[in-house]
Amino acid sequence: MFGMLRPCAHGAQKYGIDAGQWRAHMCGLCLGLRDGHGQVARSATNTDAIVLSVLTEAQRSGPAARTVAGPCALRGMRRAEVASADSPGVRLAATASLLLGAAKIRDHVEDRDGSVLTRRPMTRISDRWAASATAQAALIGLDIDPLVTAIAQQTELEHRAGYDAVSLDELTGPTQTCASELFAHTAILADRPENVSALREAGRHFGRIAHLADAVEDFDTDRARGRFNPLDATGTTVTQAYDLLRESDAELRRAMAGTDLARTPTVRWILLDPLYALVRRLGRGIGAPLVHACSANRDHAEHAHFPGTGHRPPTRRPDIGSAIAIALGVYCTGWACCSDHTSPCTGERKDAWIKNCDCGDCCEGCDCCSNCCECDGCCCDGCDC
Repeated sequence: MFGMLRPCAHGAQKYGIDAGQWRAHMCGLCLGLRDGHGQVARSATNTDAIVLSVLTEAQRSGPAARTVAGPCALRGMRRAEVASADSPGVRLAATASLLLGAAKIRDHVEDRDGSVLTRRPMTRISDRWAASATAQAALIGLDIDPLVTAIAQQTELEHRAGYDAVSLDELTGPTQTCASELFAHTAILADRPENVSALREAGRHFGRIAHLADAVEDFDTDRARGRFNPLDATGTTVTQAYDLLRESDAELRRAMAGTDLARTPTVRWILLDPLYALVRRLGRGIGAPLVHACSANRDHAEHAHFPGTGHRPPTRRPDIGSAIAIALGVYCTGWACCSDHTSPCTGERKDAWIKNCDCGDCCEGCDCCSNCCECDGCCCDGCDC
């Protein structure tokens, strides 16, 4: 399994939903791949594709389709209720997993990773998964040709970047196209045409985040091994990439706020909170200061360090509240952005400091701050949860 979204079980408790929902969709996807495309196809399970099943289900009326799955080693040989393998959302997630899995294998083959003896069988698997994705897409009315074309363009752009000027936006464009069309199709499958435009925009930024996050995480490794990295190829610093990540995260939340999905607990838990956690984790990795975006993050680029240079951000003197929090090992709830620790949306007052704040508390109390703060959607960026 691969993917960047990792929902937190503590967040599920906060939203009052069963933490097993994520497993239900993951197991449904895995079994859908097995039943439709063989045992080997289960290795294409992409945890990011699960969000397509979640979005489709969240937009459909009526009870969610569930089936009882047999014992599995990954579940401790227990049975479980999982998303039905023939549900529209699972079929869309399976299409995305096969398509992206085929592209990932092809990239490894072209990069000459692994033994020479494995390249031919891996190529056959890649071709088979691509064909299976096309067949699966036909069952759900998804026009897969633009996605296949975008993936092919990705390879061409990376080759061209070696001897010609290619912008970072061009290099991330194919990923944005694929994600935008897949997100938009969840609304079509759920018969919610009013959500198509907003989800297409959200998907575009999701694709951008996925591409840039991978580039940031692999920057040092790619440079050391002489591999292609879009940041290195375009002369983009990791700090600049982090700015783009934060921008896309804010834009994705604005797009989602245009639908009722932004207030759906499962969507927030599986999509919005993990994205926020990802952006923060990458910020910590590059040394971006974890301060309120309205007050100090606008110039965080000059404080961040560039991986591999040994540069560290200058020491900043914390205020007395921060010093006490650090000493006691407690963290800001997220509402401490406001001077009296009051929610800007509800007016409800909350304790400024709590122990073991979980990863979703920074967005508690408002619609991820995209609708209630005059800070360019950044209210949740500064709290050390």
